[in-house]
Amino acid sequence: MSHHYLASRILFLPARYLLFTAMVLLIAVSSLTAQSDTAVYVSPPVIVTASRIYDTWLKLPVAITVVNLGDSQVNKGAGIDEALTSIPGLIAQSRTGGSDVRLSMRGFGSRGSGERSNAGTSRGLRILLDGLPLTEPDGRTAFDLIDLSSIERIEVVRSNSSTAWGNASGGVINFVSSSDREFPSVMVQSTLGSYGYRKEVVTTHLPVGSGNLALTLTNTNSDGWREQSASTRSYVNANLTSLVGPSSLLEVSLVAASNLYRIPGPLTQSQFDVNPRQAQDDPANYDPTYVERDERRFNRLGRLGVKLEHEFDANNGLAITAFASPKYLQRSERNTFRDFTRYHIGGSALFHRASQVSLNTKNAIVVGLDGAYQDGAILFYNLDNGNRGETVRSDKREGAGNLGVFFEDRIVFEDKYQVNARLRYDNIVYSYDDHLNPKLNDSRSFSRMSPWVGFSVILDSSRSVYLSYGGGVEVPAGNETDPPSTFGEDTLTSLNPLLEPITSTTLELGAKCMSVTQPHHFVSRFSYDVSLFWINITDDIIPYRSGRFHFTAGKTRRLGIEVGGTTDLNIGMTLSASATYMHSRYVDYTVDSVYYGVPAAIADYSDNEMAGIPSVSYSAKCRYAPAFAGSFYVESAIQGIDNYYADDANRAIVPAYNTVDFTAGATQLRLIKNGPFLQISVGVRNLFDKRYAASAFVNPDRSSANDEPIYLEPGLPRNWFSSVALKWEL
Repeated sequence: MSHHYLASRILFLPARYLLFTAMVLLIAVSSLTAQSDTAVYVSPPVIVTASRIYDTWLKLPVAITVVNLGDSQVNKGAGIDEALTSIPGLIAQSRTGGSDVRLSMRGFGSRGSGERSNAGTSRGLRILLDGLPLTEPDGRTAFDLIDLSSIERIEVVRSNSSTAWGNASGGVINFVSSSDREFPSVMVQSTLGSYGYRKEVVTTHLPVGSGNLALTLTNTNSDGWREQSASTRSYVNANLTSLVGPSSLLEVSLVAASNLYRIPGPLTQSQFDVNPRQAQDDPANYDPTYVERDERRFNRLGRLGVKLEHEFDANNGLAITAFASPKYLQRSERNTFRDFTRYHIGGSALFHRASQVSLNTKNAIVVGLDGAYQDGAILFYNLDNGNRGETVRSDKREGAGNLGVFFEDRIVFEDKYQVNARLRYDNIVYSYDDHLNPKLNDSRSFSRMSPWVGFSVILDSSRSVYLSYGGGVEVPAGNETDPPSTFGEDTLTSLNPLLEPITSTTLELGAKCMSVTQPHHFVSRFSYDVSLFWINITDDIIPYRSGRFHFTAGKTRRLGIEVGGTTDLNIGMTLSASATYMHSRYVDYTVDSVYYGVPAAIADYSDNEMAGIPSVSYSAKCRYAPAFAGSFYVESAIQGIDNYYADDANRAIVPAYNTVDFTAGATQLRLIKNGPFLQISVGVRNLFDKRYAASAFVNPDRSSANDEPIYLEPGLPRNWFSSVALKWEL
């Protein structure tokens, strides 16, 4: 370990403890201030749909964060990371300043940052759009079908939710479209920014019969700040919600995108120090370079979804969903042009029943069935000047299916004590056919029974505490099942026989508060949540050679604490902050033949820090919108992470960083009385022009020139944006 690394960690300690101390003081002062002078507490009924039993944020015995966006927040809108950086336990990093975002939650998903089909996708997290899964049966998720301009609310379940949603649900993020408005409206928005960033948005909300139609159209272009990082994206999201009779609700959604983005690749530390704008260039390991082969993704896909909710009576109901998602994906990757033609279909059926067991006891149950299947043809061609050549190198199909059944029971005693118990069984099946080399054909299935139990105590109308314990499962994603390419193992089969599902157990203890006080109080509203978690994992999947193949660690462990809080002051100021500390270690991890070209070499990484997982992350924001300023506001935010390692040997260090953002604008400037109004904003990101690595490849390749790891993906330097929206409420 270098002296530079030790020094940087020592320097980081004061910021770490100051932040946690400040958050504890914020919670304490808010509570004391609100409790003085006969404050009245009211807990708003924030209903969380990311749980399979709908319940309020306060009562659910899991760590949950709800982010409300709405159309009053006109922002840059380049990637989903803009709305997720303030969530405890969640790392959201934009790898190239656009839609290519890396997500990890409590360490789940941290391995999905590398080269092999990892650009623009996440691992280990369940991502939903309006309650329907974008996550594929094997656990991978692309973000092409999400645009913040169409999103009203984001619900984040930070606890492992495999017993609710099945495979690869180390956390759940549900993006909820804006579809329910009281009045019809139309908004036209234009945003400009640094490095040729341009975005146009049109949104409308219209009453249709007994329902509501929401439509969002966006077009986004960027020249990119790094070489080989330009992007262009067209997007549509249409959502129709309507009553069907007195007791049925129908929702039909259509979302589609055409997304082309180029990839500059990672850099060595010396390249990063000299010129972070350059694209990756090491012909010995990547032949030809990212620029020469025009490394890119061109994704064209859509999804049609239907949800029907019917209430038989006040106590019994049924919810049915179905979706179909065609995909046409093209890639230039590692000197090969790749065509993927896929279809992803699925649905669910949930029956729920509520009953009054006794005078002081209530019961609710949910019985559910989830199913999804993805299949399609894959063709690899030679690369001819960055384009598809004439020679077919690979012709195969990849199928993956997931079927899960679950049962959940909730018992409430005296409206104060609540017990939730859940049991789920999942079966995930892979099927591979190679049309050029049939001897590689293979199939494999993974199955798992996962239990979970949670207990919460409602202290009063604004506060609760909870304890939960449960299991989790995550099977290897499709490209992770590929055998290692060293020593010729990949000539035997299409599926790596050495990989097993990741299994985990999570113990969590938490506290929540959400209160609104009397109008004359200095603190008008405050909320906080604190959670401590302990996660034991068996067969954690570890990528090598930037994700070209994978090993499994015998046992890993993550211990952590997450704190988040928001306070509204009656001077027009809102203060919010979040912080996470996580201790992640390999408990039992020995790798055979880790040194390429040296068979039988052994490396024992037990007790090393886990690669790709920062120990500390934090954010804080201050928004000032005093009454005398009308709809004008100013906002400043800071976010950062501690040093972390990019390799299992704990030698490649990703430096700590923090960045500061500043935004000013107005939410409602009337042009004429009862007429349209303007929403404007101007912002600067990375105000102090901090040079930092936005992401890093885990266990990367090494440069042939000086044996340096090629792993750092530079973040954007100082950049600006301005946005103007014109809105009519009809």
